[in-house]
Amino acid sequence: MPNLFDPLSLGSLTLSNRIVMAPMTRSRATADGVVGELTATYYAQRASAGLLISEGTVPSAMGKGYVRIPGIYTPEQIAGWKLTTDAVHAAGGRIFCQIMHCGRIAHPHLLPDRAQAVAPSAVTPNVKTWTDDLGMLPLEAPRALETHEIAGVIDEYRQATVNALAAGFDGVELHAASGYLPMQFLSTSTNLRTDQYGGSVENRIRFVVEALQAMVSVAGPEKVSIKISPEMPFNDITDANPTETYTALVQAISGLGLAYLHVAQTLPQPNYHALLRPLFAGPYLAGAGLTQESATALLTNGQADAAVFGAAFIANPDLPARFADGTPLSAPDPSTFYTPGAKGYTDYLPK
Repeated sequence: MPNLFDPLSLGSLTLSNRIVMAPMTRSRATADGVVGELTATYYAQRASAGLLISEGTVPSAMGKGYVRIPGIYTPEQIAGWKLTTDAVHAAGGRIFCQIMHCGRIAHPHLLPDRAQAVAPSAVTPNVKTWTDDLGMLPLEAPRALETHEIAGVIDEYRQATVNALAAGFDGVELHAASGYLPMQFLSTSTNLRTDQYGGSVENRIRFVVEALQAMVSVAGPEKVSIKISPEMPFNDITDANPTETYTALVQAISGLGLAYLHVAQTLPQPNYHALLRPLFAGPYLAGAGLTQESATALLTNGQADAAVFGAAFIANPDLPARFADGTPLSAPDPSTFYTPGAKGYTDYLPK
């Protein structure tokens, strides 16, 4: 069986190892969603990962849910990300862009002209969000997308894919996890629709399947991937029958030939890696709370082809080398996860 240090074919790429850096919001972009040299340094420092997945990057102004997160819909944002992809490639790394539309997890204060957030249905999340000028604010009721509007939102994912490739990314990841817009369509607590995008499981998975198809249409399947997080309660979201929902989704997308399926297992039971891995015809990435030992066990048991690590990469930019020689890991400082500047971002040193 493979180990963490074996190469892996992933779409058209060959990864140098099976240690993947998770997408992690770090809030270092400008107010206009542009990243610069600091972000390029951050990702290049971690380019020894087999694959880097960028922080969630919004496909449109209406997709923004947090302060200082990047976008991929303006020329300035594309140029900013090109600094990062060039730096990562110069360091020998590979990087995918995670495309994230927050849907109802957005406050009008952060949206254009104080617009109402959009969602599958007008279900208000019991969530607060940080604003730099007003502090924490409770989220407000979103507006349910009209059926005729959904194609336009799906097209934002298509255009974001075009833009990400223009910025030099090796591929894109559809963020269908963590309670954001695609997961809102998947989940029964947030999708109360009665049209072709709601009700039955076949209808609730439709938005995600069509978004992936739109992304594949401009990038090819080998440069498109997806992240899901069954039963993750983050952002006030639940599903009445998650095993049915995610089994149906994975079966529906398995034949698309995607670069990979990324599954965040956040609860010990049921074992979604055991359930979903046999259903997906392609590389399977497992993540959420893994250690080197638990990740190795997943590969050994055939439940994953690669392992995704989050916080460990924040404080250990040379994580693969530390795993290889047994160097103790440094602990990250949570107080700097989302603060501006280099502190807690690019000032962690390799061993």
